[in-house]
Amino acid sequence: MIEFALTDEQRMLVETLRAYLARTIQPDVARCDSEGVPIPNAFAKLAAAGVVGLPFPPAYGGAGLDYVTLGLLCEELEYCDTSLRTMMSVHIGLTGCGIYQWGDEDQKQRFLIPLASGHKLAAFGLTEPDAGSDVGALTSTARRDGDAYVLNGSKIWISCATQADTFLIFAKTDPAAGKKGISAFVVEREASGNALHTFSINGKYGVRAGDTGGLSFSDLRVPAGNRLGEEGEGFHIAMTCLENGRFTVAAGATGLTRACLDASVAYAKARTTFGVPIGRHQLVQEMIANMVAGYEASRLLYLRAGWMKNQGLRNTRETALAKWYACDASNRAADDALEIHGAYGFSDEYPVARFLRNSRGAVIYEGSREIQKLMHAEYALGYRKDKPVRCTLPAWSSQGEAPGPAKGGTAN
Repeated sequence: MIEFALTDEQRMLVETLRAYLARTIQPDVARCDSEGVPIPNAFAKLAAAGVVGLPFPPAYGGAGLDYVTLGLLCEELEYCDTSLRTMMSVHIGLTGCGIYQWGDEDQKQRFLIPLASGHKLAAFGLTEPDAGSDVGALTSTARRDGDAYVLNGSKIWISCATQADTFLIFAKTDPAAGKKGISAFVVEREASGNALHTFSINGKYGVRAGDTGGLSFSDLRVPAGNRLGEEGEGFHIAMTCLENGRFTVAAGATGLTRACLDASVAYAKARTTFGVPIGRHQLVQEMIANMVAGYEASRLLYLRAGWMKNQGLRNTRETALAKWYACDASNRAADDALEIHGAYGFSDEYPVARFLRNSRGAVIYEGSREIQKLMHAEYALGYRKDKPVRCTLPAWSSQGEAPGPAKGGTAN
């Protein structure tokens, strides 16, 4: 049975985090977005708030909270700015959950604890210049050499690229095997020396207050003990990571829709035309009503996905639908918010232009809108069926007990 009411702990976390973000980070957002520079000390401030390891057990340095609470966190982060949620999507959803789900005990001790405790920031290295939605097309390679692998290749559009300490990188150990030849590796910047180079991408359309860039690695030696899972399991690992990432994106987009709604309501009450507040005009009311519907539907979809994750139920379709719908809803809401603000919306005097720029990226990354549509159509037509994989999502009981085995796999 799904419980729609939040717990006292969840409500308190939301209220506390909202006030903390408004006080410590929000004052820097507009300036950093305008200048195209990362928000200073953003990760350190989130670590100080105790949220960077939120869904991981205390034994691994985390807060031991559940996936619904993770969704609430991401909603609040993106309400403040998309760059914050993006950082937590890659740190927790893509990389941290990947290590927690697929790593052995030694790897969790070495890699997850520093991430969950806030001592290190993580990034996720999957996308390449010629490999995005088509993961099997990646060309980075990993050659076994004694007790190590030698990695060569490059990655692009990597969030936190120049700031991250730990990377989850995917490369082909068997280039002739396509996606079945992909393996996953945890790479630490400190141990990589000059073999790992990171760079920033400048002039982005959106998420300007976040660090986005790329990686290149030449004869990078990675200990064999840093391989996550078995050789050839990288594609399945990547898909489970993306599933967790999509959940955080869906929750974040919901927060962006709420930000658009709040800004539009405030402006519609204050701005007058023809002798009345513009909120009295029916077409403005229609746009605001659509934001309300988009927010409420998006929130229900991500809460359902989070509940299913807590129960250990397979949630590939539900999470993908939440991501698809919430991202589209936030993009529509941001476009309408700019329209409501009129000429002022076209400037940096109000935040809605930033909302519109930021909303567009989530429609593309971590599974584009078109990929989500194809997935759901193929499920409906019976062309796609769920397949179990070796490793499954950890489940959380409603009492917050330790995670147990999930009921079915999570990869496509």
